[in-house]
Amino acid sequence: MPNDAYLDSSVQWRIKAGTLDFHEAGYRSTVEAILSAGLATEVVGLISAGKEADVYLCRYKGAELAIKTYRLYRTSHRGGGPIKVDSMGYLAAHEYEMTYKAWKGGAPVPTPARRVENMFSMRYIGDVDGPAPRLKDVGLDNPSEFLELTLAGIEVMAKTGVVHGDLSAYNIRVLQGKPWFIGFSEAVRVDRTGMAPWMRLTKAGDALTHGLEALQSYLRRYDLTVEIKPFVKRLVESLDKFGVMS
Repeated sequence: MPNDAYLDSSVQWRIKAGTLDFHEAGYRSTVEAILSAGLATEVVGLISAGKEADVYLCRYKGAELAIKTYRLYRTSHRGGGPIKVDSMGYLAAHEYEMTYKAWKGGAPVPTPARRVENMFSMRYIGDVDGPAPRLKDVGLDNPSEFLELTLAGIEVMAKTGVVHGDLSAYNIRVLQGKPWFIGFSEAVRVDRTGMAPWMRLTKAGDALTHGLEALQSYLRRYDLTVEIKPFVKRLVESLDKFGVMS
């Protein structure tokens, strides 16, 4: 994991100067941070709270958007001091990059807008009734069709170089009967240099298997089965441009 390269200069300066406040920001402080960073002109309120980050419904000059803010200390990971600030900045940068690559390739993901430190803005997936519900919170009218759309979305993401690592029913939103993928903090890139191709593809295959197993646990209520091994094998082989997995 990189240490300083991805951090904004303001964070690096505060770490070196010892002026960074090592206390978890409250609601008001987070709102002030969002507004002062220029990510939004109005914060409507908190719409989602996860293990590591919170999501706020905001507006930028009247247009609705969602802003994800990674917590610096109150997370599922242990740590503290500058290392925790570093880690959360890395996760925000990583998720922003993965979401952007998937979106640019046509995958059904929120359009990313900007990132500042441990926060980034993106398209708000919802309507006048509120945020699009999580898959775990809805009953599907046509579960077989929804599964086909989900698997097709996974393939589109893979073609862009992104393999989602946590495809649980918490990270798939349902809007107008279609899946939207969120939560790319554990996503794996399969098109980048920096490690041996077989290591990268093996890691991607493991992440995809883990994600599909999480999805499978939800689909049991509909008596649907995902043929995980053949799907992963076919997808990894399609990404193996040099035949290193043969």
